[in-house]
Amino acid sequence: MNSDRIYSVLVPVLRSTVKSRMGAGRRRYFDAVPVPPGRVLFIGDSITEGGLWGDLFPELATSNRGIGGEATYDLLERVDAAINAPVAVSLMIGTNDLHGPRRFRETAQIAARLEEIVRRIRDRAPAATLLVNPVLPRTAYFAPRIRELNARYADAAARHGATYVDLWPRFAADDGAIRAEYARDNLHLTPAGYLAWAEELRPHLAPFGAKEPA
Repeated sequence: MNSDRIYSVLVPVLRSTVKSRMGAGRRRYFDAVPVPPGRVLFIGDSITEGGLWGDLFPELATSNRGIGGEATYDLLERVDAAINAPVAVSLMIGTNDLHGPRRFRETAQIAARLEEIVRRIRDRAPAATLLVNPVLPRTAYFAPRIRELNARYADAAARHGATYVDLWPRFAADDGAIRAEYARDNLHLTPAGYLAWAEELRPHLAPFGAKEPA
């Protein structure tokens, strides 16, 4: 059976358990250890959390504020606290909305929440480089919705002076599924997937490589 069909059935049932077990500990840690100023901030869900950003970008002062299992409505609860004078922000969020509670799955709703996150980042860090990453491809089952969602993400980024980082050509196969070498379960990235993502981000983050951490 298609993994995305399975997620769509099971995740809404298990969501409260997943959030409490996967996210509560990291949220407590983030509350106790604020992001230092002057960082390149990576924020999002498990795809961001799994990135070894300090190793992928050794020339940058980075902070990883990814939490597994989170959707746009979860990130809205904590994004303000994560923004502390960053030099750049890499944002990737929304894939968990696709298989979350049915009342939150509409593409327009997801995009509206993403735009609110972007607006809050812009308000708190108007001078920072803001990189809006798309929802990555999964299986072909979700491909039409993800394409529509990413078009809305690109529009939201443009409205707020952010840069939309179009990862779709790099990550998607001809049928709209994620390329096999980039994902281990049609969702979470392999090392090759992280290397490919970092390669796409590198030109946007290059200006900050010579700066010392604050």
